[in-house]
Amino acid sequence: MTERSISAENLLRVEFWRAFAPLLHVGEISPAPATTPLQSFERLGRRLAHDGYFSDRDVRLEQLAPTLGQTIRALVAFGLPTVLVWAYDEPWECFRRLSGVIGHFLGPNYKALPAFWAWHVDPKNGEAGWRPHRDKKQSLTPDGSPLSLTCWIPLSEATPLNSCIYVIPAYLDPNYRRTDEAEPTYPHLARALPAKPGDFFIWNQVVLHWGGMTSEFADEPRMSMALEFQRGDIAPFQQPLLDHSKLPSFADRVRLIAHQILQYTHMYAVPQKHVQLAQFLKDAPLDAA
Repeated sequence: MTERSISAENLLRVEFWRAFAPLLHVGEISPAPATTPLQSFERLGRRLAHDGYFSDRDVRLEQLAPTLGQTIRALVAFGLPTVLVWAYDEPWECFRRLSGVIGHFLGPNYKALPAFWAWHVDPKNGEAGWRPHRDKKQSLTPDGSPLSLTCWIPLSEATPLNSCIYVIPAYLDPNYRRTDEAEPTYPHLARALPAKPGDFFIWNQVVLHWGGMTSEFADEPRMSMALEFQRGDIAPFQQPLLDHSKLPSFADRVRLIAHQILQYTHMYAVPQKHVQLAQFLKDAPLDAA
């Protein structure tokens, strides 16, 4: 596909985004009720304590995935950062939909962190997901309860061929909770996490995880998004903390998106034009919607 272009100034305008993806919304969506997980909270809690992560499924996420995935594809076609999909209400709404699940483990006053992303991992370009990492090494209480969580939502099918998530389950991880860990060298303990639209995965931020390398035999890119959360009664891991029950304003979203591009340059090869775009968005005057 030939890359097309959009001026950076257009990205500052709410009306541009409404025209770019007419099925999505900017400041217009009504909140949906929080979902109830298919599994019991008792089972999810046991999985989180034993493996460090769990998965479940929600029909609303499945409904929103095709349009969000289509929008990410359009951003890629224009050479724009995939994280710009967060200009819309729907990514925020997906995670707000999971508030009952996240709040069960972090407390009802939990906060969203200014830490989110959207991925388009393309087998045609030999791409891979983010390399092995732990989101926050010191984010568990002495009894192993999480102070913070990451929630990852697939927007396409994710398989070992197109870069599904891999984890080292907590109970198998020889360096789990260690602060003196060298470079991880135990991929034989990895567990692949194939996923479909409608699934969601939540892991504590000590769990070692990564996105796999794609295969030329994969049928489609892997698209997904993630957002991090923390308990509301502890010092912020990052600032500004966000009220999980409210959608950020359009201006706040654009500033946050710019921050994501700049803060994750160590995780992937960020094109210089994306860095320059983020610096422009960080300071430019914005619509107030």
